[in-house]
Amino acid sequence: MTRYVYDFSEGNKDLKDLLGGKGANLAEMTRMGLPVPPGFTVSTEACREYLRTGKLPPGLPAEVENHLRLVQERTGKVFGDAHDPLLLSVRSGAKFSMPGMMETILDIGLNDSTVAGLARRSSDGRFAWDSYRRLIQMFGRTVMDVPAQAFDDELAALGGLEAQLSIEQLQDLVTSYQKVFHAHTGRDFPQAPHEQLFLAISAVFRSWNAERARIYRRQERIPEDLGTAVNVMAMVFGNRGADSGTGVAFTRDPATGRRGSYGDYLQNAQGEDVVAGIRNTVGLTELATIDPASHVQLLSIMERLEQRYRDLCDIEFTIENGKLWMLQTRVGKRTPAAAFVIAAQLVDEGTITLDEALQRVSGEQLAQLMFPSFDTTAAPPPLTTGVPASPGAAVGAIVFDSAAAAASAEPVILVRRETNPDDLPGMIAAQGILTSRGGKTSHAAVVARGMGKTCVCGADELTIDGGTLSVGGRTLHAGDVISIDGTTGKVYPGSVPVHPSAVVRLFEGELTAHGDPLLSAVHRLMVHAGYTARLGVHANADTAADAARARRFGATGVGLCRTEHMFLGARRQLVERLILAGDDAEREAALAALLPLQRTDFEELFAAMDGLPVTVRLIDPPLHEFLPPLEDLTARVARAEALGEDPGRDGLLLTAVRRMHEQNPMLGLRGVRLGLVIPGLFAMQVRAIAQAAAARVAAGGDPRPEIMVPLVGAVQELETVRSEAETVLAGVPGTPPIRIGTMIEVPRAALTAGEIAGAAEFFSFGTNDLTQMTWGFSRDDVEGAFFGRYLQLGVFAASPFETIDTAGVGELVRIAVERGRATRPDLTVGVCGEHGGDPASVRFFAGAGLDYVSCSPFRVPIARLEAGRAAVQASGSDSR
Repeated sequence: MTRYVYDFSEGNKDLKDLLGGKGANLAEMTRMGLPVPPGFTVSTEACREYLRTGKLPPGLPAEVENHLRLVQERTGKVFGDAHDPLLLSVRSGAKFSMPGMMETILDIGLNDSTVAGLARRSSDGRFAWDSYRRLIQMFGRTVMDVPAQAFDDELAALGGLEAQLSIEQLQDLVTSYQKVFHAHTGRDFPQAPHEQLFLAISAVFRSWNAERARIYRRQERIPEDLGTAVNVMAMVFGNRGADSGTGVAFTRDPATGRRGSYGDYLQNAQGEDVVAGIRNTVGLTELATIDPASHVQLLSIMERLEQRYRDLCDIEFTIENGKLWMLQTRVGKRTPAAAFVIAAQLVDEGTITLDEALQRVSGEQLAQLMFPSFDTTAAPPPLTTGVPASPGAAVGAIVFDSAAAAASAEPVILVRRETNPDDLPGMIAAQGILTSRGGKTSHAAVVARGMGKTCVCGADELTIDGGTLSVGGRTLHAGDVISIDGTTGKVYPGSVPVHPSAVVRLFEGELTAHGDPLLSAVHRLMVHAGYTARLGVHANADTAADAARARRFGATGVGLCRTEHMFLGARRQLVERLILAGDDAEREAALAALLPLQRTDFEELFAAMDGLPVTVRLIDPPLHEFLPPLEDLTARVARAEALGEDPGRDGLLLTAVRRMHEQNPMLGLRGVRLGLVIPGLFAMQVRAIAQAAAARVAAGGDPRPEIMVPLVGAVQELETVRSEAETVLAGVPGTPPIRIGTMIEVPRAALTAGEIAGAAEFFSFGTNDLTQMTWGFSRDDVEGAFFGRYLQLGVFAASPFETIDTAGVGELVRIAVERGRATRPDLTVGVCGEHGGDPASVRFFAGAGLDYVSCSPFRVPIARLEAGRAAVQASGSDSR
């Protein structure tokens, strides 16, 4: 029979798949001899079985009862005993941290009898009845889906501040809560403690598929089939008076990475009070005054945990009548800046290697560090300053609820007293989050940091009332624009200008890393990424300016120069002359006019990338894109004819547009087809490339051009273009060696890559078009039409235009690489779609055996970092 339940003493931190993150870490702390309340974990296997069948697995109740007996032996209390009752907490714990997304139920075991026993045993009736009302409220909302507002209304009728209620008022509140429970469920609040326990376990299992949990998993790309474990633990109480409390601590600052102990503490509070932001907390340093002995013990435990986990640790603890209890630890979420700083610190401390440090940061985090920040010299006086909980600069219109944020098409700032898990859709949609309550460990702060969202918490000068926000005699309404700075905690009225990030200025060479912990860490890890990477990083650049920036950012070549972008602006008229040419002479004249312009473009580009490869793609899009739209021309010609006027040039253009009009131009006359149909077009471009390269050689340069033929689907197409190109190249004196290859963007090209490699010296995957053609999606039409629904339903984990579809498009890439290199072992293979700058896609391409990725200049550092990480991961260097 499958075993489902494990005592805390039986596990360790490496059993996250079975015990979930929380259970594995509770087991690790127990093995370390730390003060963890007795308890046990119901495994993720039990959850998956429950989700499959809709009921608890056979044998699970008996296992739970057996482990419950062990808890009773260790505590000396009996679950359900009316004189000295053992109370339990039930908490979710998935493999990956999902803060606030699933369920927790505290004080299980209280009923109309045991509450009296708890009051007598504790000599604190107020504590006992407060715990009972918490159980009914939490159990009703979590297990039985009673609306939270129904309980809140009863509390509001008594003044809304539970800390100020008398014993009698709390007893009345329990009675009111029981009536609310019955009214919404049709049954009395369960009095049998064992029934409470098993209903709670089932509720935690069900919460895996709660909407907010599913949204969070989609956001964080957590697999849907993992399930959650359930941790059952003897209750310890932080709401036992002034010598009790609850807190959250970090072994380093999760916002900046600075060394030291950081956190929040709340006296006379239980469970979720700290992260819920119900009352503003005090800093962890104040615990040294409130309870010096517990503070010293906590610091010692924090140091031990960081040494054990070799990373920043996030800790939850409770103090009950002066005794410290550890309720949870995990490797803590952190801001992107803190991730880089901490990784470098741990290397300096000898805790991890540089290879391991690379695995502690990510391209997504580096991208966030490259976002602009506020130009405070142009900012008005701040409205207020709160707790800087998650850095960044966010500007948007005020919205006061999650639904409004999710529905808005404009940038918004979600403003709340405090957030809760139901606010997740709005938090995802908003540019930033601002709360008047809570600190760095509040729900808003923890979730925002995990998502990389700007967040300011605990701005307690703000008064948020319905649809208004008031501070310092000033009132703002929904729709008013504010700016929030998650690095300083400042909140500004209106839109504050931004300036480039320090990290971008570092890459540009405008700043040095010396003396700045963040810039030093970024520089150090980027250098190591370059040292370890096997995958090269090129840039998509069409101008010398783009190429120069890409080179400053560390690009080792241009992987895609889109020549059609060189025909825009004033040159469009030359293209029109080419399209409207009535005979060979007119066509040759148009091409002759374009040749020197193209030659100058290429010469500048080769100079900017001197000594590095530059892959020039011959013109790709349909030529009709260079002409006015059919509808506009038709209207203009009709208007002229109606007035009896000669439509002149518009008439000629209309004839040409009608002749070239296609129902689906992305699948029509473009790419290699265009070069084969328009005589001399590709030859002109090849000649311009050759002449520019020869000129650079004559000037003492080292140009390394490559010619890429787009949209090839059959080797015969490439052979025809190659033959013409080689003839042109041979006719330009001083031309350096120029390789000729093709862009793989048609599924047939991937499948016949073995044949095509006979005529191609390199492949470059155009993954944008390859994705369109493989899925049958028009990127311009479908993303707004149904992608949102597909993501919601789980058809996509991410848009296939953002992250490579490994099972479909990715498999075509693998096939093409394998078959191409079977024909030509020295075949160079790269990718030049924007997938080349997506971190997850870069890791895939590294594993697929590509030689380089190419992306926009701004994303070059991101791809460089991920290329290094992929190499480390492939070597298996990281072991946490």
